[in-house]
Amino acid sequence: MSEERLHAVRGAVQAAANEADAIVSATEDLMRELMSRNGLEPPSIVSCLFTCTEDLDAEFPAVAARRLGLGSVPLLCAREIAVPGAMPRVIRVMVHYYAAAGHEPAHTYLGDAQSLRADLEAAQ
Repeated sequence: MSEERLHAVRGAVQAAANEADAIVSATEDLMRELMSRNGLEPPSIVSCLFTCTEDLDAEFPAVAARRLGLGSVPLLCAREIAVPGAMPRVIRVMVHYYAAAGHEPAHTYLGDAQSLRADLEAAQ
């Protein structure tokens, strides 16, 4: 049995619009893919921190996480820093979780948000 340790993984996605359904749908897509790439199940997840750009305020991204079975995981939503010229309608997440000590986090950037971390080949 391998030793486990705490890891963190990042991800981002762009919502189609500032509408509740668009925010929840984009966040669900992101979380499903991030959890799949990292082999995560709700019991291994310690917490999730979501941020949104200032143009997204129709819904909390945490709503999507709860729909995916993360109801007992501490979830926090915050506002992203408003940097002039930054990509609009972006939802970012940092997930803290336990996995084997040798696990390599698979960061997950979907759609146009891939350009946010083009330096991470594994994030694409």
